[in-house]
Amino acid sequence: MPEPTTAQKTATEAAPGKGGSLTLVAVLLAVFVVPTSISGTAVALPHIGADLDASPTTLQWVVNAFNLAFACFTLIWGSLADRIGRVKAFAAGSTIFAAGSVICAVAPNIYVLDGARALAGLGGGAIFACGSAIISTTFEGPRRAKAFALFGSVAGIGVAVGPTLSGPTVDFLGWRWIFGLQAILLVLVLVAVPVMKRGTEERVTGRLDIPGTVAFVAGMLALTYAIVQGPQWGWASPRTLGVALAAVLLLALFTYFSKRSDAPLLDLSLMGNKPYLAYSLVPVAASFGFVTMLTYLPTYLSEVTEASATAAGLSMLLLTLPVLVLPLVGTTLVEKGVRATTVVYASLACLVVGDLALLLLGPDTGIAVMALPMLITGAGMGLSAGLVDAQALAQVEPAKSGMAAGFLNTLRLGSEAIAVAVFGSLLAELSTDAIAGGNAAPAAYDGAFHTLLWSMAIVCAVIFLFIAVLARAAPRRADSGR
Repeated sequence: MPEPTTAQKTATEAAPGKGGSLTLVAVLLAVFVVPTSISGTAVALPHIGADLDASPTTLQWVVNAFNLAFACFTLIWGSLADRIGRVKAFAAGSTIFAAGSVICAVAPNIYVLDGARALAGLGGGAIFACGSAIISTTFEGPRRAKAFALFGSVAGIGVAVGPTLSGPTVDFLGWRWIFGLQAILLVLVLVAVPVMKRGTEERVTGRLDIPGTVAFVAGMLALTYAIVQGPQWGWASPRTLGVALAAVLLLALFTYFSKRSDAPLLDLSLMGNKPYLAYSLVPVAASFGFVTMLTYLPTYLSEVTEASATAAGLSMLLLTLPVLVLPLVGTTLVEKGVRATTVVYASLACLVVGDLALLLLGPDTGIAVMALPMLITGAGMGLSAGLVDAQALAQVEPAKSGMAAGFLNTLRLGSEAIAVAVFGSLLAELSTDAIAGGNAAPAAYDGAFHTLLWSMAIVCAVIFLFIAVLARAAPRRADSGR
């Protein structure tokens, strides 16, 4: 894959002084809060349900509302950042997230809480899209590579430690303080905004494509809603198919508006940028190969191996530990001369091999047997986590970095929602069918999980092949960061 464009190389960059360092700290702190909110909130759901007398359906929307808003508005924030300024959009998103968290902390009922979580998800989209765009245009050379490696590491840390931090918070302070602490951290981020503005060059371009924006939001809402409700309604039910069809029509309308607009929400020429598209698809593979395991492996360990909740949680460190340490390793390898594509290919191979190796899991599996497959799968996520954003954004001109970051993160979170929803639906369906056939519940769950491991490995392998084809079709130039 090629090196950064000439425009990218010649863009004005912040000097490696205190301003640049504070900008990085502020971005990373905000980035830490977002995945912590996603993974940590699940721990509090039983307490929230009991306190607010919430039904299971309305309680699940504490998580779904955040994810839905995040997925729908990330691209919009990225494009908006190119028009009003990346720091300004980042600050607006952080403010919205903080406000949503405050409302969550004082919510009198589940409906207000669900709405406030959607508001926080709206702000979270800005933090991720604008945060990576700020890093892309604020740093250069080794500092830029190291900043993106930290970006990937901190995001991984947030996912990994979210439940660990939220558990004691709920036990000692109450579930409302999970959201209160998020608001406090984002206030600290906002304090740094004036310094960030002085250290970051802002290029403002054009106006926002309002018809395209409306069509995109409506289409993404319909698509993600169909995915979220699919397991409950049935994937082949008229409601699911009707909402999915509406999503397809709305997204087709969005494409039409994008082609006709002088300032589209998404410049469709990005889809013809093969290196950018190849790097952008790497998180999609990670969604199927890693995020599904992060979500459902603890339940497998509890249901099939009869591990306690504490033991299952500690076992998951084998999956998440590589995500904490390997982003910096991947970046260091590229700095030492290894091609970025080589590191990405190794990451994708680990996802495929790791999912297949997890087939060794069974009712009597010991920690020594499960350690290597889980570490390999975690390496599949960790090796590329610090490279993907940097390499993808290096393929586009600085004026479009916000839009490019927004689309990348839309693919990242959208694919996570799809992968988790599809895996969960199929897991429930397969295990239910096995129980109906006379299998005991643990054996049914074990068989269904193993079937889906094969499926996830195949999906990752297909994405791996497609990425390799895109990379070979790209101009033969040096990778970014060499």
